[in-house]
Amino acid sequence: MADSLVTTIVTDPITGVAIDGYDPVSYFIDSEPQPGKPDYEYDWQGVPWYFESAANRDVFMRNPSLYAPQFGGHCVTALGRGFLSDGKPRLYVIDALKLYFFYSSANRDAYLMSRTTTLSDAGSNWPRLAVDLSGPGGIGTEAAPAVDAGASVAPAAAAANLTQTDSSEMPHG
Repeated sequence: MADSLVTTIVTDPITGVAIDGYDPVSYFIDSEPQPGKPDYEYDWQGVPWYFESAANRDVFMRNPSLYAPQFGGHCVTALGRGFLSDGKPRLYVIDALKLYFFYSSANRDAYLMSRTTTLSDAGSNWPRLAVDLSGPGGIGTEAAPAVDAGASVAPAAAAANLTQTDSSEMPHG
């Protein structure tokens, strides 16, 4: 599936900005993801990332892999099923302090019903699928982490570590 439009980090097809310009730190500290501003840009893995404030940019700079979406923002459910699909930054789950994007709410629902299996399968499929991606941040980089399914939270703790949202209906900008 060699396609130069499918990149290692999900970017806006027009601007080339990571995750459609949303501030990756805001997913963890705000009630919903916030649009970033070009004034607070940081280039990581060869891709510009926008932040809503200098403070968020500086936090990201110290540990980008902590805040960047897993698998470069590709839909974790699609990866688990063996194919690539860009995730949508407004369809996400934070699970065990990791950010995952989804192509659709149905994919997010499928993930929530079988998290451990999906993460394991996605981690197994990612190396094979990532070789067809263009751009920086390929296999073995911080933007494309392997997932340790064994690190998943126990079911009793899952509710405390799981945040989901579908804010795709909300205006961006």
